Amino acid sequence: MTTHGDDDDATVDDVTSTISEEAGTLRKKGGLLSNWPYPPSGGWAADDLDRLPEEGPNGELDFFKHVELVDGALIFMSPQKRFHDVVIRRLASSFEAQAPEHLAVATQMDVTLGVRQRPCPDVLLIDATLDHDHDRTSYTPEEVHLVVEVVSPESKLRDREVKPPRYAAAGIAHFWRIEEEGGKPVVYVYELDPATRAYVPVGIHHGRLSVQVPFPFEIDLADLLS
Repeated sequence: MTTHGDDDDATVDDVTSTISEEAGTLRKKGGLLSNWPYPPSGGWAADDLDRLPEEGPNGELDFFKHVELVDGALIFMSPQKRFHDVVIRRLASSFEAQAPEHLAVATQMDVTLGVRQRPCPDVLLIDATLDHDHDRTSYTPEEVHLVVEVVSPESKLRDREVKPPRYAAAGIAHFWRIEEEGGKPVVYVYELDPATRAYVPVGIHHGRLSVQVPFPFEIDLADLLS
C-alpha cells in the first residue's frame, strides 16, 4: 500500500486517505469486488470463489490463487515453507502408487461443505470416476474419502480446531493432520464416528505410517522429505 505522507513513515491520515482512494476506485469498477473489502450482499458464498477475478483489487497477479472460504470468511493462504510443499507432493505420489483403482488423488482442490464453507485441503482422496473431469473446481463431501492438512505456522488454528469439525459434520470419513516436529513429519490420523459426526483419534505416527483405511497404505515418513 502506498502512502502520501512527507516523512518516511506512514501516518494514520496517510493510510486512511489511501484506503478511501482505493475503495472509491473499486466501487467504480463494479462487479464482485465493487465493495472490497466488504463481502457481497448476504456474505461470501462457496459459488463466489468460482467468480473471483484473476487479479486482485490493485492488479496483483494471482491474488485469489490460494484462497478458501471458512465460515463465510475468505482466507488468504500465506507463502508456504518448503516442508509444506515437499510433503504434499510426495504424499500424493505415494498415494498414487498404492491407491486402489476406485480412488484418485487430488492436491489443493476445494471441497464445498456448504453455502459458507469451501476449504481447500492439501491432499484429497476422491472417487476415481472424477479423475478426468478437468473442469471441476470443487468436490462434494460425498466424493471425498480422505482429506489431509499439512500444518504451517499460519494455519495451526484452522487445521487443528476450525476445519476438522466441519469436515466431520459434512461426513468425510477420514482426516489426517501432518505436523512438523523436530524437522520430521508426524501424522495424526482420525476416523469419523458416524453416530456423533465427530472425528475420533486413532493413531499418532512417528517414523512410519501404516493404516488399513481408507485403503491399506504404508510409508516411511522420512521418505516424505528425502
